[in-house]
Amino acid sequence: MDTEAQPTERDRSSSPVPAAVEGRSRFALVTRITDWLPGGQISLILLVCLVFLLLLNAFVVQPFQIPSGSMENGLRIGDRVLVNKLAYRFGAEPRRGDVVVFDGTGYFGNADYIKRVVGVGGDHVVCCDKEGRIEVNGRSVDESTFLFPGDSPSTVPFKVVVPQGTLFVLGDHRSDSSDSRDHLGSPGGGMIPVSDVIGRADWIVWPTAHWTRLQRPGAYARVPAVDGAHG
Repeated sequence: MDTEAQPTERDRSSSPVPAAVEGRSRFALVTRITDWLPGGQISLILLVCLVFLLLLNAFVVQPFQIPSGSMENGLRIGDRVLVNKLAYRFGAEPRRGDVVVFDGTGYFGNADYIKRVVGVGGDHVVCCDKEGRIEVNGRSVDESTFLFPGDSPSTVPFKVVVPQGTLFVLGDHRSDSSDSRDHLGSPGGGMIPVSDVIGRADWIVWPTAHWTRLQRPGAYARVPAVDGAHG
């Protein structure tokens, strides 16, 4: 008696499709797309690159052109920086000294702005101490490494407590910057909601002579935290 199982018609029909056939199917799909697109394969490659760049710009990094001299000398008019949009997406928050790009609608104006974070939620920011320096949580901050030459930390005295979830921001060129100091009496008190921060400026990429990574100044590392504020 023949005990070998004979494949039925159903068994044969349910056999997996060979990988070569699947590969040919995918190749055929690409061929149909390139045949449909004007320009063929070149147009398809350009389209894929465009989609990749759009996704990169929307979720990862975004170029930003410096529109004014408010962040000189570090950032000059016309410089282009890369904004890291993932810097604060996974639980991290802006830190003192970060250079951030934010949407100023309803606070500064209907545009995107770039400024340096001086105070985070819970911080006490005062100007100025006996030596004319900004003081954060009782600690004076030496801003000489990035402040515009000849500028004082502020010609406008202020004393603020930064609400949780917001930032107190200033331009490095204090005499040519409209920043949190100028909006203390406006809605929001000159503070920027963290939720309106687009990202952190990490690199100057143009012109090539200015190519550099933007570092957080060490002066802020010595500022003590208040009420859980991040240093």
